[in-house]
Amino acid sequence: GKWKNKERVLIFSSRGINFRTRHLMQDLRTLMPHSKADTKMDRKDQLAVINEVCEMKNCNKCIFFEAKKKQDLYMWLSNIPQGPSAKFLVQNVHTLAELKMTGNCLRGSRPLLSFDPIFDKEPHYALLKELFIQVFSTPQYHPKSQPFVDHVFTFTVTDERIWFRNYQIIEEDASLVEIGPRFVLNLIKIFQGSFGGPTLYENPHYQSPNMHRRLLRLSVAAKLREKQQVKEVQKIKKTGSKVLIGEDPTEVVFKTPAEEKPVEIQLVKPEVKPIVKDKKKLRKIQRKKQKKLFRTEA
Repeated sequence: GKWKNKERVLIFSSRGINFRTRHLMQDLRTLMPHSKADTKMDRKDQLAVINEVCEMKNCNKCIFFEAKKKQDLYMWLSNIPQGPSAKFLVQNVHTLAELKMTGNCLRGSRPLLSFDPIFDKEPHYALLKELFIQVFSTPQYHPKSQPFVDHVFTFTVTDERIWFRNYQIIEEDASLVEIGPRFVLNLIKIFQGSFGGPTLYENPHYQSPNMHRRLLRLSVAAKLREKQQVKEVQKIKKTGSKVLIGEDPTEVVFKTPAEEKPVEIQLVKPEVKPIVKDKKKLRKIQRKKQKKLFRTEA
């Protein structure tokens, strides 16, 4: 057959990505034989420059990884040059080398794409489904691809997020074994143009990583403040004046008064007791004196 569907995907990133994102990019390039690579883009450059880079590389689709604050990872999927484009927050990234799954597939083989039924019900998911099909499906009779179908890309929607998994199809019983990589895409916005333009859809359930970290800090601060208030209340209870209880007249009923003894006043001065010296000490002192005299005489 002839290679008619000439889809080419450019996979690259901005500067400042970590090692896990770099390995994820490499895994996607090995799984997608119709992909191309490029050098990292400077952070100061605008995203519209990517359209020119794709034209120079003769690519009509793009997967761009954007790193911010050295901890947040965003992924752009775009159709060059008209659009549309979608921006995702990438979470829970696990690469091929990290997972060490038992599954395996032929390098360059064509994958099956499996989608959740919700992709056919809502319009923004239907648009994303078409974008995923055009980006991730390997064109038939591609020069670098193999004429085999031995693995499946699954896109599942759970908790308002898209979960990506890669499974091997075992020939004997057609069971599935996970290969990897795996990651979760949290949709932010869908734009009409390529890397910009009017907003077609904005996810109302999306919460930015900065807001999430801020809420965590506020919750920790609230717990500490609550502990301090409890300690202050305990201090006030300890140092507070005790409530005086009035005397109960019934307590004295069963008390028997003690007999009063007459007070004796001594008018005569008491006699001084004679100091009795220890006789043993006197004898010891005399012996020491005798020994000294004996030594001096000798």
